Amino acid sequence: MSADVRYCRTDDGVQIAYTVYGSGPPLVIAPYFFESFDNDYRTAVWFDFLAPICAGRQVLRFDNRGVGLSQREGAELSVAGFNLDLEAVVDAAGLESFDLLGWVVGGVSAINFAAKYPAKVAHLALYACYARSTDIMPREALNSLATLCRTNWQMASRIFTDMSTRVVAPELGLTLAESFRSAVSGDVVAAILEDHVDYTGVLSQIEVPTLVLHRVNDSAVPFACSQKLASLISDARLIPLKGDINYPPLGDWEAVVRALRDFLEPVETANKVPADTLPAGFRTILFTDLVGHTAMMRRLGDERGREVLRDHERIIRDVLREHGGAEVKTMGDGFMASFPSVTRAVECALALQRAFADRNETASEPLRVRVGLNAGEPIEDEGDLFGETVILAARIAAIAQGGEILASMAVRELCAGKGFLFADMGEQVMRGFEDPVRVFEIKRPA
Repeated sequence: MSADVRYCRTDDGVQIAYTVYGSGPPLVIAPYFFESFDNDYRTAVWFDFLAPICAGRQVLRFDNRGVGLSQREGAELSVAGFNLDLEAVVDAAGLESFDLLGWVVGGVSAINFAAKYPAKVAHLALYACYARSTDIMPREALNSLATLCRTNWQMASRIFTDMSTRVVAPELGLTLAESFRSAVSGDVVAAILEDHVDYTGVLSQIEVPTLVLHRVNDSAVPFACSQKLASLISDARLIPLKGDINYPPLGDWEAVVRALRDFLEPVETANKVPADTLPAGFRTILFTDLVGHTAMMRRLGDERGREVLRDHERIIRDVLREHGGAEVKTMGDGFMASFPSVTRAVECALALQRAFADRNETASEPLRVRVGLNAGEPIEDEGDLFGETVILAARIAAIAQGGEILASMAVRELCAGKGFLFADMGEQVMRGFEDPVRVFEIKRPA
């Protein structure tokens, strides 16, 4: 992500870096662990995970003091200081009312803010959060970890990432550890570990609708921490999630996204996100086309045919929303959508075919959809997308069969190592293209 970095000053004089992007109802995200938004390019999985949560919103992210692009030296390192960081960026952005999302350590600041400024927070969402640090592990263990951070930050960073990822993705664990070390020093982490906070007393002061999410076998933060939060916040709802991985983009990440989207909705722009709210530049374009649309309308008549089409539109828009896709336009029997992430686009295409297959099991009028994908840098103009990238995606969709997903070589190469199954369909002649185009069918993993 190429972030537009801004700076503000906290009440105790610390310079805090923040970024604002997108348009729509505002969402403020308090950082996960000691992450920096400037490191999204290192761990694209995190930005890809956030994309469907942030779609159709104005998003504010920031780096806490001592972390990333914020002031690294001469700042008081404490959770109370982190609280001041959150207050400062909200004031600097001029936000009067917003949804607030806090991950783990960031959730502690979110709790404090919601209790202190209830009129500003419309919804509070907490993931794997805690109110008292010794609920995670005993004071002695926290202090021992702090000592390791100061004496061997490389080893300590790997311990943290292994705890968070459960070593299900060793390469990602290494990348995360490198990302943490580039964003923060072991001394900063140690200072926060030694700051044994207890915000249990403010939980009863939180009056805003609150969602508490936690994987029941979380390997880093005990599930009991969230049970405690939900029991002491008056308007809280706890959703236990399956799994033992603390890091949200791994495991059943779709369950996290669905829960957050359902809680933070209704968002007026959820079904159609203007193309210009997505990061500029590289996009993955998805086209759908309903097979046999004209014959169906002739057979069913206008009224019944339109009823079936509404079902088709609902399914596509629901799946697009869940995967962070931006509906660029609809052509009656098809859709054009844009994604900032090729992974999310492929997952969306697979989810679309699953959704229609599930519907067709009981529907009196089956719907079969073909899907085409291409990736590149389209031309933007007044909310629409144009250019060769878009045209090729449409041509690829046009040669697919009902129920098929076809993709270009660009999509295939960008998905290398991501676990998708691609079947080489050979070179195909496309109208308007001088040279044949190599096309791949994407299949669901067994």
